[in-house]
Amino acid sequence: MSIHWNSFGEFLAMGGYGLYVWGSFGITAAIMFMEPIIAVRNRKNLVARLKRQARAERNKEQ
Repeated sequence: MSIHWNSFGEFLAMGGYGLYVWGSFGITAAIMFMEPIIAVRNRKNLVARLKRQARAERNKEQ
């Protein structure tokens, strides 16, 4: 099987596997884009929770 396309449409079709190839590429790109956003959000939530816990412990001691 040769990897040679005569047109851009043939390139996108990827010999009949275009939906699988481009779908996989799209899902991977979306995950790679969302991962750092989710990590930052989770870190902010964790820091806020730890601050609340520390405040509650300080108030409990007083």
